[in-house]
Amino acid sequence: MLHIIKSYLKFLWKSKNEHGVHSPFVFSLVTKCFYDKKKYAEYSILKSYRNSLLANKNKIEVTDFGSGSRVFKSNTRAIDQIAMNAGISSKRAELLFRIANYFQPENILEIGTSLGLATSALSLGNKNSKITTLEGCPETSSIAKKQFQEFKFDTINPVVKEFSEYLKSYQLTADSYQLIYFDGNHSKQATLNYFDLLLPTVTNESVWIFDDIHWSQDMEEAWEIIQNHPKVTVTIDTFQWGIVFFRDEQLKEHFVIRA
Repeated sequence: MLHIIKSYLKFLWKSKNEHGVHSPFVFSLVTKCFYDKKKYAEYSILKSYRNSLLANKNKIEVTDFGSGSRVFKSNTRAIDQIAMNAGISSKRAELLFRIANYFQPENILEIGTSLGLATSALSLGNKNSKITTLEGCPETSSIAKKQFQEFKFDTINPVVKEFSEYLKSYQLTADSYQLIYFDGNHSKQATLNYFDLLLPTVTNESVWIFDDIHWSQDMEEAWEIIQNHPKVTVTIDTFQWGIVFFRDEQLKEHFVIRA
């Protein structure tokens, strides 16, 4: 907790709004997407999706996986508590919706489904997107799948598999995914492994979003390594997320933006 407080104070000191952004690409993203004040009809669907989970008091066996499908934690938790404490916040879900709506990716990969709160935001952002969402825990994935069916999110493909195992087995190419949301194993090594495994999918239009980049010193180190990678040109630190672009025409530049 102390680490996060210190990191947030540092973020506030460094962060800017649109007035401190001189890149036309980032300025457009910040003004037309991050700070878009329109009340989209999809927000009410996101709220209904969340409320249906918050009303579910049933308990499930939650299993988390380390590398190589090694179980390192298993416990019983109520669905409403998972949605309340482990899921994406309402504000972040709306921003994720706007990002998907802004870029209109055809194919999306989500690493870490949980109960599908973020997945629903991605799906609503572009209803034609084909979404592959990976989850290691079969119980939470099962709940998410029922939610997708209930809310008629027909383009989502839930996959229950250890993340690295799936990425190594899949034939990744430059047209595999245009947007990737990393919200799985929040550790330095796992994050960097996913980053390396997914590099073959990178194009000029790729958008990668890393969750919890300031969660720990470990994750901050991973974020710094990603920022310095030669293929990465533009990064945006919103504190909760690190957003990465690989645009050839952009000078390498890092932004810290209040979103």
